[in-house]
Amino acid sequence: MPLADSVRPASLNEVVGQSHLLAIDKPLRRIIESVETNELPCMLFYGPSGVGKTTVANIIAAKSSMRLHKLNGTSASIADIKTIIALSKSRDSLFVEPEPQNRGTLLYLDEIQYLNKKQQQSLLEFIENGDITLIASTTENPYFYVYGAILSRCTVFEFKSLTAEKITPAVKRGFDIIAKNNTDLCISVSDEVIQIIAQGCGGDVRKALNAAELCGLVAENGIVTAEAARELVQKSAIRYDRAGDEHYDTLSALHKSIRGSDENAALYYLARLIVADDLPSICRRILAATSEDIGLAYPNAITIVKACVDSALQLGFPEARLPLAQAVILLCTAPKSNSVLTAIDAALADVRGGKGGDFPRQLQNVHCDGTSSGISGQNYLYPHDYPNHFVQQQYLPDSLKERVYYSFGDNKNEKAALAYRDKLRNSETIS
Repeated sequence: MPLADSVRPASLNEVVGQSHLLAIDKPLRRIIESVETNELPCMLFYGPSGVGKTTVANIIAAKSSMRLHKLNGTSASIADIKTIIALSKSRDSLFVEPEPQNRGTLLYLDEIQYLNKKQQQSLLEFIENGDITLIASTTENPYFYVYGAILSRCTVFEFKSLTAEKITPAVKRGFDIIAKNNTDLCISVSDEVIQIIAQGCGGDVRKALNAAELCGLVAENGIVTAEAARELVQKSAIRYDRAGDEHYDTLSALHKSIRGSDENAALYYLARLIVADDLPSICRRILAATSEDIGLAYPNAITIVKACVDSALQLGFPEARLPLAQAVILLCTAPKSNSVLTAIDAALADVRGGKGGDFPRQLQNVHCDGTSSGISGQNYLYPHDYPNHFVQQQYLPDSLKERVYYSFGDNKNEKAALAYRDKLRNSETIS
């Protein structure tokens, strides 16, 4: 049996972390403690791997006296679910009275997000007619990946990633089991080794216990060295899935730290992306942040950041970390303005909303009028023929001629641009 299964808690008091769900008087704990007498609701457990979702489901099944069946969404089909239903009904038919100590069928469906919509709709039928009680789990946001009708029939509980402090007792317990199973070899583990494993598993108890098990296998004369522990957990520290929530959460955290001018936080999230070897996503996000959050407050930032991105792409990792860090620090410490973002979004909203109309006559291509149109003359004023290369005339369609999309930001560069623009306009009368 893998160490992670040997250490798996059998009671709620042994589950590490998740106090927001399992502390005294918290809703999930109260549901579990009353399950022996009350009907069990359908539930959906949402959270990263190795934080106790399956463990809690096992505890619920044990306390509820229900027949537990387990399926995984990566390989399960509706036929598998129908087989479970048929098996349960055939067992019930053997008893004139309900089967002793059995209160129905509990289906634990791991990674429900991998079932397609049609499969989830079929599953819904068995939930609604009472054939099964469902406890599903997912590592992805259920509001994006789980069929709405199933969500409406389930109570969603979010499991959190665990801190090293919470994982430490499980790691100690794991080494105790390793020592118990190897009585011929005295296993010696220091507090430093336990901390390295607890801190290096990315909040995943299963990863921590797997690392502990490997440490026990490579122990030299029963001694687990800190160096061996670091080598075995070095790839486990960061949770990352380029198609999952962790990917977008990390990119979002990087972008918002840049916007908030916190260079230390931005460097931390940049480091997480670097460890995950995700160079394209880093480059795209910091280029977007340059125009979205710095923009015209520091117009040269886009040139510098583009040069840093090009350098990073040419260098590759590990050297790419240097121009990327340079770009991130520059963006964090630069003045901020979102005037570019608000301006283009306001213009897009009008275009998509069907606002506007014909082009002003002076902006039209006169060569397209044709001799039969009856229209002659464009009346376009060529700005370069006027002082300061500026002349006032209408450019927006008539229905939008008073519309303002761009508002100058409250920073040195945009204030200077506003002053120059006002000087031009105040020196002219409308022609």
